[in-house]
Amino acid sequence: MSHAMLLETLDTGAVWSVARGLARNVEAYKKHLADCDGPRRNDLDGRGQLSEEALAEFTRFFLRVCIDQVAFMETLVQPDRLRTRIVMWAEEEFRLGNLPPKSCNILEAVLYRGELPRADAAGVVGTGDRQARRIVSALIEKGVLVSDSARAPLRLVFPATLASRWMPGLFPEKTSHG
Repeated sequence: MSHAMLLETLDTGAVWSVARGLARNVEAYKKHLADCDGPRRNDLDGRGQLSEEALAEFTRFFLRVCIDQVAFMETLVQPDRLRTRIVMWAEEEFRLGNLPPKSCNILEAVLYRGELPRADAAGVVGTGDRQARRIVSALIEKGVLVSDSARAPLRLVFPATLASRWMPGLFPEKTSHG
């Protein structure tokens, strides 16, 4: 339930999950949950039948687990270096002839803004609408930009095929046993 509520509230795209942290601390998690079902400990332990102190302890535990998981993901994703890795990938794709010039400009704009209205694309790359549409189409074909419709804003996506380039360490590398 916590995972579902945080996923909806934080809109993390399922990259971050409290479930991992709770699974790593399963004994403490179960103990805190059981304690929450315990009766009031004394007259200072809330007004209901159950222990308010235990609920407060569970809440502190849960929030510590959340903070620990955010810190863990930050070390894997390295957001301060994410822009550099995405730009390096786009520049390499341009040199290989797989992306048009100025594709980096669009990616950076979407990265910084969160989304880019299609009408702003030409201004971002400093070209006409036709060239901007060509760049956007190439990035969509590469699977790094998405849009809900032909007129909806552009959003950055993190395709699994680029996970090791854009976010090294996020997924364990496959090893061959030959």
